[in-house]
Amino acid sequence: MKKILMVLLVLTMAFTAFAGGGQEDTASDSATPAASMEPVVFKYNNQAEPESLDPHVTEGVPEANIARCLFENLVSYDPQTLGPVPGVAESWEVSDDGLTWTFKIRKDAKWSDGVAITAQTVVDSWIRMVSPELAASYAYLPGMVIKGANAYNSGDAGPEAVAIRALDDYTFQFDLVGPAPYVLGMLSHGSFSIVPMHTIEKFGTEWVRPENIVTNGPFMLKNYIPQDKIVFEKSATYWDADAVKLDEVIFYPIDDANTAINMFLQGDLDWLPEVPDARLDEMKLRDDYNINEAFITYYYEFNQTEPPFDDVRVRKAFAMSIDRQELIDRVARGGQSPAFGLTPPLAKYPAVVGFEESVAEAKRLLAEAGYPNGAGFPDTTLIYNTSEGHKRIAEYCQQKWAENLGIEITIENQEWATFVANRQEQNFEIARAGWQGDYVDPNTFLEDLLHSASGNNDGKYNSAMYDGYLEEAKMMPEGQARYDVLAKAEALAIGEDMALMPFYYYTTMNWIDTDVWGGWYTTVLDVHPIKAIYKK
Repeated sequence: MKKILMVLLVLTMAFTAFAGGGQEDTASDSATPAASMEPVVFKYNNQAEPESLDPHVTEGVPEANIARCLFENLVSYDPQTLGPVPGVAESWEVSDDGLTWTFKIRKDAKWSDGVAITAQTVVDSWIRMVSPELAASYAYLPGMVIKGANAYNSGDAGPEAVAIRALDDYTFQFDLVGPAPYVLGMLSHGSFSIVPMHTIEKFGTEWVRPENIVTNGPFMLKNYIPQDKIVFEKSATYWDADAVKLDEVIFYPIDDANTAINMFLQGDLDWLPEVPDARLDEMKLRDDYNINEAFITYYYEFNQTEPPFDDVRVRKAFAMSIDRQELIDRVARGGQSPAFGLTPPLAKYPAVVGFEESVAEAKRLLAEAGYPNGAGFPDTTLIYNTSEGHKRIAEYCQQKWAENLGIEITIENQEWATFVANRQEQNFEIARAGWQGDYVDPNTFLEDLLHSASGNNDGKYNSAMYDGYLEEAKMMPEGQARYDVLAKAEALAIGEDMALMPFYYYTTMNWIDTDVWGGWYTTVLDVHPIKAIYKK
């Protein structure tokens, strides 16, 4: 992960540079219309059928890709740096103490049905997101930073406790619980989405049906055929419609990499994020191959609410008995870096080394836990979502745990929605997981995944000491002292408690011909706003 350090430093500086707001969106700086008068159609494999089109209740990457097409937040991503740029808000400012942010809503922002977006729309949207009735798994994210949001979400206070307000029709303001130097970068996330409350009030949960949905992003929903494709068309009501150069975008929910690669090679896909393992060496030689080190970690989580994985010795035995470099070299084969902590390294936050691999120590711990050479170990299933790559890693672990620990486990493939539901409901023993940072700060891994109140803490790790470190860091300004506290938290969670089992820090591999398509860049979060893409 050597290259990522400088890239992330530049990106962090970009976040700070944007803190004053008011910079124009750079997504279309070099975008020029295609010479042909034919509609410009862009086709992408989104890899899974979405759980929902409601950005407040989803949590996966496939859903986030869709949400960035259909909805726009106060701020958006710069397509090259991923720094925050104006979205529904045309400018912003922060108080001297860093606790109060004020945003000016652009007066030409509207919904696809022509209804205006105001500061009150933002207030009502955010209140919906953190309402206990919605029970959104990502409600904890606004709760981390917005004063009073956690109290409302937990039922300890009413909505009036949430420190957000409309000063007038086009001025929105919120107060933070602490300085949270990363907050501006968080606001592009779906948990801060602005949603059409007038449509939701009319249709309830049916508001996301194709015949009802109202959106405010660069694209509108044109057609949705479940398990087949989702078609978006350029929105005529979007405030920055002139910057959008694609007429139509088609997302395919293809979870079979062989099917997807055949479509790509036949010209039926323009952007491919995954290829079959058997074709990887061949596909790496293509000119349209794009690889980048990323702020993403691949890991397994343990259900710590029940035996045997409520025992830290068992969790450590499973984690210590896997050779990560061998897994990367023989199975993953994408130039990843072995992970012995949770957070990928940043310029001022080196990777935490929480443990060492040792089959001998793993066996000793397993025996101490009451399972010598695996004897008496209960039936255990590892679940993973449909993917050839996930399957091969699961098979590797299955083999190594049998060889090294004497434990035979079952592996089970599940389609995306079922897989997500089972993780959320702790209906698993071991589950595959991966975390793509929502913003460039260790907090996006440490609090988002392992705080006891986090909606993404599917393994239900619970440590008062760990939570205390995070609360301490939350009140600290940007600087090395804050990073040091976060590193203590990570060393506790991974080194002492093995709250989850990290495998590697990602590289991302994408196949897209950037000689044909402009506005697509390799990024550390592997986020690529479709709004910015154009045909050269």
